[in-house]
Amino acid sequence: MAIMLAAVGLAFAAVFGFEAFRARTVQKSIAGLRNPPQAVSAITAGTQQWRDRLEAVGSTRAGKGVDLSPQVSGIVKAIHFQSGENVEQGTLLVELEDADDVAHLHALEAMAELAQLNYDRDARLLKSQSVSQQKADAGLATLKNDQAQVAQQQALVGYKSIRTPFSGRLGIRQVDVGQYIAPGTPIVTLQQLDPIFVDFYLPQQDLAKIKVGQPVIAKVDTYPDLTFTGEIMAINPLVNVATRNVQVRATFNNSDEKLLPGMFATVDVDVGTQKDYVTLPKTAIYYNAYGDIAYLVENAGGDKSGQEQKVARQVFVKTGQTRGDQVAVLDGIKPGDVVVTAGQNKLHNGSPVRINNEVTTPFSANPQVSEQ
Repeated sequence: MAIMLAAVGLAFAAVFGFEAFRARTVQKSIAGLRNPPQAVSAITAGTQQWRDRLEAVGSTRAGKGVDLSPQVSGIVKAIHFQSGENVEQGTLLVELEDADDVAHLHALEAMAELAQLNYDRDARLLKSQSVSQQKADAGLATLKNDQAQVAQQQALVGYKSIRTPFSGRLGIRQVDVGQYIAPGTPIVTLQQLDPIFVDFYLPQQDLAKIKVGQPVIAKVDTYPDLTFTGEIMAINPLVNVATRNVQVRATFNNSDEKLLPGMFATVDVDVGTQKDYVTLPKTAIYYNAYGDIAYLVENAGGDKSGQEQKVARQVFVKTGQTRGDQVAVLDGIKPGDVVVTAGQNKLHNGSPVRINNEVTTPFSANPQVSEQ
């Protein structure tokens, strides 16, 4: 029994001793491992002169725009335009059946001519006192009434021909020959595209910063690589009581007709004087719920071989306005600081880093889309 107990004790001692030896060996191995430096892209923070900018969203609208429709009912007799063509003011677009109205006009004109002859005869006889003044006055009243009816019928006949009220581009035709249309039925839209307006809204506290004639920059999603420059045309004198916003209208030259009415547009209005801001690529800022942070690259001295070591230090930053790929940093970073622009997801405070700028981060206030 004593020999058996001794053997079991030696077995347990050997097992626990081996586990302890292995644990110490693993700890020594981990302690001997070096934390390898992480490859990151970095940039030296610099300053740029920016003016404060008001940002808003708006919609484009034509300088002149209307949906053409008839004033009277009728059947479409002829269509004289093609969808999408450019037309001049006064161009005949649609004719409605007017034979009955024209015939009635001729009848009224004949009555007016007869009234004119009767009045002229009475006027001559009145000079010789052959007719009374009352008869001459009645003839004049009849003449004027007949002439008014002729003018009324001429206007009615004119309503049967729909013409363009101004020059512009036509939209898509909505009616066909032989179709009966009632007053107000849309025929085609007519839009004057040059110049074009952009309507947007600003909060009432920004009213003191804007004025008529102030430059405005607009962008639309259709042309992400283009900016359109215009100026403030009018400021609504009424502030919306529900939103406390004021409507502003800017006018833009649109000779190339790239902008069409109804487009969604983003609008920037530069205000104030130019100021120096520390600017960085947007990718340099790591946004989270606890605050915006960035990683600075700092020297940590040399290692045993004498090679200089760099480490990342996490700092909280306060950001301002953005332009293109850039963001202004109001606090937390000074000019000359080396800031990580890519690879932050591999870092923590104190991580060793190695700068590799073979792939650079876009850094432009007015980025251009590559055609490749």
